[in-house]
Amino acid sequence: MTEKWDYKISDAELEELIGKYCNDFTALARAGRYDPITGRDQEIDDSILILLQKGRKNVSLLAPAGVGKTALVVGLAQRIVSGDVPDYLKDARVIEVDLAQMAAGTSSRAEFQGRFIPLCKGIAERYHNPENPRIILFIDEFHQIMPSCEGSSYAGLSDVMKPYLTAGDLLVIGATTLDEFRQYVALDPAMERRFQKVFLNPPNTVETYRILQALRGGFEKHHKVRVSNELLLMIAKLTDEQMRKRNQPDKSIITLDAAMAYHVKEKGIDQELDLDSIYYMVARETGLNAAALHDERKVHENEKEVAKLENAAQ
Repeated sequence: MTEKWDYKISDAELEELIGKYCNDFTALARAGRYDPITGRDQEIDDSILILLQKGRKNVSLLAPAGVGKTALVVGLAQRIVSGDVPDYLKDARVIEVDLAQMAAGTSSRAEFQGRFIPLCKGIAERYHNPENPRIILFIDEFHQIMPSCEGSSYAGLSDVMKPYLTAGDLLVIGATTLDEFRQYVALDPAMERRFQKVFLNPPNTVETYRILQALRGGFEKHHKVRVSNELLLMIAKLTDEQMRKRNQPDKSIITLDAAMAYHVKEKGIDQELDLDSIYYMVARETGLNAAALHDERKVHENEKEVAKLENAAQ
């Protein structure tokens, strides 16, 4: 006999909440809206291992800004869409809670929570129904939901979630920096012990180069400009050397995109990206002289290194 599930939040109400206040990463991945995520297989595997557990099954993604916390969650959504996950997560949905959108137009904290509580409740009450796919909630900058985060419009939402987390009725991935985790989340032991940490380290130069290779097709299609392997490695090296206050791979991805846009603006489409466009964007970001960035010796060394990397990859 099929068990009858009586939901206080109807399917239509839940889908309306998700549609208004969330981003469905799995739906976007299924539609091909994301570039391929590479270089984070181990961290995605670690996250899956946590999500499969009975007890502490919520994930804290900890990394500096620009390292790729959201990209990892997108990679998880892509894994789910491709079917490359355990049966427990088959057909699961990865839903990002857009807290800013949820707060828009509200005049009080009670009104804001009146949107957040039904979302959590609707997901939680379906958790144990085997006919419902898992829903994984992703909250970026999730230290902002802690009561101790004074000045945050979302402070205190963790108290709304805590009963569902305690009952094991929610799967949550939260992303923040290690410092902010220690400053806000760790102050609440009851909240902290519901999560297991997954650390993301910034990729090294070669790893960044491989990430740029994976993203190249999407940028070439958008800008209608070709990019050689040599220039991808040059971008990874230059941003490592000259943009030390920012993290990989974000600074390389932004530089690649901007250099291609500059090339299109100055020289048009259907061409090969040149070094001058890269030097210009790095100089613009750092305040250096673009001409001072050019080093013929480094260009030749770069060509040799690319040849070695590609031979090793074969």
